[in-house]
Amino acid sequence: MGAMAQTSLLYCQKCGLAMERDDRFCRKCGWDSAGPAIPAPIPANVSDKKRLAAALLCFLLGVFGVHRFYVGKVGTGLLWLFTLGFVGLGMLADLILILAGEFKDSEGKKLYVW
Repeated sequence: MGAMAQTSLLYCQKCGLAMERDDRFCRKCGWDSAGPAIPAPIPANVSDKKRLAAALLCFLLGVFGVHRFYVGKVGTGLLWLFTLGFVGLGMLADLILILAGEFKDSEGKKLYVW
């Protein structure tokens, strides 16, 4: 198959079958490509917690560790509560990690979805 033929393909959002650009319905599952798009599933290594919520909690109440309680890190949430977010430095580090998309929840999954 040439490079030109591969660019004319699209994939069914429901079953993943390769379709021609001018095909409206998937030959395998019948998905209507003109219909509303199906949201992509969240990968297994991404948390179901929202990054925006964690960022706002960290910015507004970070010295009390509220953002850590939100993601299920109760132990470090208590540590942040009793040390006032390591005198603000831990809270600042957490805020940077959250905004960069590197902060993880209690299961080790990154907060990626805004």
